[in-house]
Amino acid sequence: MPRRLHYAWIVAGTTFVVLLVGAAIRATPGVLMVPLEHDLGWSRTMISLAVSVNLLLYGLAGPFCAAVAERFGVRRVIAAAMAMLAAAILLATQIHEPWQLVVLWGLVVGTGTGMTANVLGAVVATRWFSQRRGLVLGALTAATATGQLLFLPILAKLAAGPGWRWALVAVGGAALLMVPLALLLIREHPTDVGLRPLGAAADAPDPPRRAGNPIVIAFQVLGRASRTRDFWLLAGTFFICGASTNGLIGTHFISACMDHGIPEVTAAGMLATMGIFDLFGTTGSGWLSDRIDSRWLLFTYYGLRGLSLIFLPRALLEQQGLSIFTVFYGLDWIATVPPTVKLSADAFGPRDAPIVFGWVVAAHQVGASVAALGAGIVRDQLGDYRFAFVSSGMMCLLAAGFALAIARGVRRVQPEVMAAS
Repeated sequence: MPRRLHYAWIVAGTTFVVLLVGAAIRATPGVLMVPLEHDLGWSRTMISLAVSVNLLLYGLAGPFCAAVAERFGVRRVIAAAMAMLAAAILLATQIHEPWQLVVLWGLVVGTGTGMTANVLGAVVATRWFSQRRGLVLGALTAATATGQLLFLPILAKLAAGPGWRWALVAVGGAALLMVPLALLLIREHPTDVGLRPLGAAADAPDPPRRAGNPIVIAFQVLGRASRTRDFWLLAGTFFICGASTNGLIGTHFISACMDHGIPEVTAAGMLATMGIFDLFGTTGSGWLSDRIDSRWLLFTYYGLRGLSLIFLPRALLEQQGLSIFTVFYGLDWIATVPPTVKLSADAFGPRDAPIVFGWVVAAHQVGASVAALGAGIVRDQLGDYRFAFVSSGMMCLLAAGFALAIARGVRRVQPEVMAAS
């Protein structure tokens, strides 16, 4: 057995592919915003509303996803979510009214992607890995970047050529392929295949499996966590993280580039390039989170991101500056996730940490939702995105200061107490 590949790596690899496809689905509106505006005559505020609802539900589904995965199993959750996503995305190829976009992309796709969010990666890493957990979390988180890397240029070419409906067919088909993949390869716990978590001692006790109503469990964990200052600091910084990534750059970067005369395929390539650098940045962040105080990592990440966003309006005026932004911002895109997961686990224990992180991700997506809609309104009212970019950068500098206050000067909840309660 020691010379064989531990099954944890197969589960992690399959989860990586699922998260990759989920990331491609979430990135699709950035490619389709201008084509929808031109083809159907809708305003960016209207399109941004559907994206805003999508991002909000994506976040709110996170804590319940963790609880449902505990109750019914990761494999069933992935299969059901991907089947729902495939159906909704393929139906969206036939939309003709704004409310149809809000219902299909906002409500259904938002809920489905929330069921295959980064929370799922936290559940898998916690269950299957005692060693190299930070590295695995970094790699699973980087699946978001890799999804952009693989799909965005293809989606942009489809949208610019055959049309935006063919771009939806591509991501819908990818979601459908994930259903049999998950059913064949995902297993719930190491004990299901006669193994211990990777790196766990042979005599280490098995973590108790949670029973009960998933919705009740999610709110019970929230009630316990919300009585600590650490939870609100983690949620607050992640709110700003979502506002400055998925909501702003992920949704509006391509259309901002097109406003400055940059072709859509070129802009999508820049966003995909950010994905390349984030793959290294986020995986490296997971490695660093095993070795360096996560508070200082978050301070560094938010500070550098804030400076890059303040610089972005000027970068859009010259090709060299935009190239610098693409590399600099890409390295930092979601590097905040591994240290945030680690701080959550340290504060709330391995049993409750995935659900607590789910609520923190909910705050992330509330921020993304606000920024997606807000930036669309700013663009329609002011004619460009300058105010949205600069204000988001200032918020990131504020988050850098909040990060240093996490787990300092307060009594933290002990893991054994959290598990007992």
